Amino acid sequence: MNPTFILAAFCLGIASATLTFNHSLEAQWTKWKAMHNRLYGMNEEGWRRAVWEKNMKMIELHNQEYREGKHSFTVAMNTFGDMTSEEFRQVMNGFQNRKPRKGKVFQEPLFYEAPRSVDWREKGYVTPVKNQGQCGSCWAFSATGALEGQMFRKTGKLVSLSEQNLVDCSGPQGNEGCNGGLMDYAFQYVADNGGLDSEESYPYEATEESCKYKPEYSVANDTGFVDIPKQEKALMKAVATVGPISVAIDAGHESFMFYKEGIYFEPDCSSEDMDHGVLVVGYGFESTESDNSKYWLVKNRYKLPEIVIFEIQKRILICQQCLDTVPCALRHTSEIPRSLS
Repeated sequence: MNPTFILAAFCLGIASATLTFNHSLEAQWTKWKAMHNRLYGMNEEGWRRAVWEKNMKMIELHNQEYREGKHSFTVAMNTFGDMTSEEFRQVMNGFQNRKPRKGKVFQEPLFYEAPRSVDWREKGYVTPVKNQGQCGSCWAFSATGALEGQMFRKTGKLVSLSEQNLVDCSGPQGNEGCNGGLMDYAFQYVADNGGLDSEESYPYEATEESCKYKPEYSVANDTGFVDIPKQEKALMKAVATVGPISVAIDAGHESFMFYKEGIYFEPDCSSEDMDHGVLVVGYGFESTESDNSKYWLVKNRYKLPEIVIFEIQKRILICQQCLDTVPCALRHTSEIPRSLS
């Protein structure tokens, strides 16, 4: 547990003796703690129990509203059950929403009609879902996902790339390890460094360590990155013609923390408060081909004992309409690695 949160829990725990709990949930609380290896100090237990019960109530209410047709997706209790949404943002979401470097702009192919649906998993471009742990390294996973797709496109071989290499070594480009970063800084590191090691040779540790890059294990390279224009159709064409694309989303909502299955849509999502890097691996339409039925296939980084939140086998609706007209959770400047060498 992050020391900041332990201190906050301690301060709030002073008043925990006055908290009242739903005793009918006692068995579930005990089972959940055992399943997720939670051990609390005396002053923290009451606070964490209160947060967990609050999240349980939210989950029950959301799923009841889902049965009433008010939502298009369900939620479920998971390993984030004793965390507030603020903690979730700080611990899990490492995309730094600051002005990035500008890359070249993606040139949409002329007279190209994007297909109705695209799923790069079916073509072999996408590695299995990985687990970032309690490290704000989503930016690294998003970047390696895009590079993995482009390396497969070039070589026909799908090789899992090292997120740890990026976490440990891309500080000079502006990234901050488990404290966050940007995908374009990651792409720039690979270009500056002349390569990126494989995951097998440089495995993920979920903590920042000294740089251990070894050029003899390098399996990928790029020459920079390309920005995709703000228009949603430009992103569709990029996904259809290039492959998986790095994007950022607003993932700081309880609905995202506990997402289980269905088409995710959060009416309060923001196009300004980006905090989580993910990978768009395709798109489609649920029914008729209209903006209101469009969804993006998104590969995420949270692998849980029972489910994978935002698992790419699920269909995720990130934006209902075009980026310029409604608030949505897709970052305006998505990136792809530029011409591999």
